[in-house]
Amino acid sequence: MSRVILFNKPFRVMSQFREIENKPTLSRYFNDKSLRVAGRLDYDSEGLLILTDDGRLLQKITHPRFAKYKTYRVQVEGEPCQNAREQLRAGVILNDVKTQPARVRLTSEPAALWARDPPIRDRKSIPTHWLELSIAEGRNRQVRRMTAAVHLPTLRLIRIRVGDWSLGELQPGDCREVQYSN
Repeated sequence: MSRVILFNKPFRVMSQFREIENKPTLSRYFNDKSLRVAGRLDYDSEGLLILTDDGRLLQKITHPRFAKYKTYRVQVEGEPCQNAREQLRAGVILNDVKTQPARVRLTSEPAALWARDPPIRDRKSIPTHWLELSIAEGRNRQVRRMTAAVHLPTLRLIRIRVGDWSLGELQPGDCREVQYSN
């Protein structure tokens, strides 16, 4: 039986075990040397991170040919007009390469949203909105770069789902082990 752990990665924690530049890493939360991270979340991103001791499962989660959708709640600065959402759905150009189409919809702020330290900046003259965005690829800082490409800078990024696994009610720093058999 493979071990699969769903973890709510806190803001400003590195998605790796090896210490780097005095930044907090996963080693503060886990000491099992058999666990590997299935995909990454940026230091400034939060939410679902999957850890496993199963190399084949790791490959199924991370390799692009398996097209596992990753779903994010994204707080953006500005008004996500229909045109911007359509551009994201069609794919946007990042470094001369078009992204695969994203699934995107307007949504409300997550009901059980935890406080973040430091909090998101509040600018009275510029509204913020939440999007739910799903992508099947995973380029470096892709969601942030995609929203920036349509003039909607990302303020907060929370991954809520990877394939069939979801964050659920996990709070930052909490984890739960789930059953998985090959």
